[in-house]
Amino acid sequence: MSHTAKLISGIKDSARTVESLVDQVHVLHSICTLVVTSLKNGNKVLTAGNGGSAAEAMHMAEELLGRFRHNRRSLPALALVADGTALTCIANDFGYDHVFSRQIEGLGKAGDLLVLFSTSGSAVNLKLALDAAHAKGMKVVGLLGKDGGPLAGKCDLEIIVKGTATERIQEAHQVLLHLILDVVESEFP
Repeated sequence: MSHTAKLISGIKDSARTVESLVDQVHVLHSICTLVVTSLKNGNKVLTAGNGGSAAEAMHMAEELLGRFRHNRRSLPALALVADGTALTCIANDFGYDHVFSRQIEGLGKAGDLLVLFSTSGSAVNLKLALDAAHAKGMKVVGLLGKDGGPLAGKCDLEIIVKGTATERIQEAHQVLLHLILDVVESEFP
């Protein structure tokens, strides 16, 4: 396959993956409503993910704290992947599986929202984060991929991007993230 053919194939595959999200728009609407309601009730959004999904988690938090398209008040959000000292301390003392759940124990409260990004749904640290969030009375949103892995059916709301290519799932997660942010920002002029 030529480079040009490979590029065209990748673009078409990405477009198909993103277009498949239309089938889950009702869940996406519910996720948007949950994020808005949580923030309007004075709660915060915590985000987590590993690798490329960690970048998506940081992206969501920074857009809520800063702005997406329009100037508006800062919205309380925290990416649990962003503090290297907390991550390495917790990983060293408790093990990497606990890097998010330990932070939720200290920072989360009932009414807060945890948003998990995972292309496979199989990371133990995300499952423990979900458990810690539910123990605190928090709601959990999962933006997952493939078949959702062990996280499937455990989140309060979830969108599973079908497919096997991690990069295509991440691209779809980015689209979902931007759609959520667009709706949230429209509710906080």
